[in-house]
Amino acid sequence: MLATKIIRNLTIGTALLVSISSVHAADGMSKEKMMAMKKVMQSDIALMKPDLQKQVKGLSKMTKMQLMKIVAGHSRRSKQLTLRQVMHEVLSDYQSIVSALATDNTEQAADAARRLANHRLPIGGLIPYMAKEDVNDAKLSTLVGFNDLVEGNALRLAEAADKGDVSNATRYMGNIIQGCVACHATFRGQPGISNRLR
Repeated sequence: MLATKIIRNLTIGTALLVSISSVHAADGMSKEKMMAMKKVMQSDIALMKPDLQKQVKGLSKMTKMQLMKIVAGHSRRSKQLTLRQVMHEVLSDYQSIVSALATDNTEQAADAARRLANHRLPIGGLIPYMAKEDVNDAKLSTLVGFNDLVEGNALRLAEAADKGDVSNATRYMGNIIQGCVACHATFRGQPGISNRLR
């Protein structure tokens, strides 16, 4: 429990620092790319129930730009998969990386890491799968740091694997899983826990 709180606090602090620079990066997006991302986000919002639409529309411009930047990093979108199914794919890719690095298969490691970094986005995007109290500027700003911990390190791992550097590629594995655990601790909590037990 204490370890989870420490990871959460460290990661939230990192996420807030990274989020400031990400807005500037999103501002550097081409006009065409920005328009395409706005269309994607508008189509996601159209799928949401009215109360969630209102929450999303009430987010700050900074948060919307951060979300747009995250969406822009994903070329694969699903019209039917839920977030849980997407997370199963991410876990499968992570396991493929582990298997590849354990057997010095740098090509498999690089391919799996790039798939993980460009994982599918679920139907409706990420926000519909979050608790109502998590859809706010403070909580959503942490996604930037989590995104860099998971997807950024997956891409760094892929680059190291492309060079045949298994030792360096392996170093990124801990960062990836740290990002996964911290994001889950922030948005999901421990699965299977019931608030109906004494």
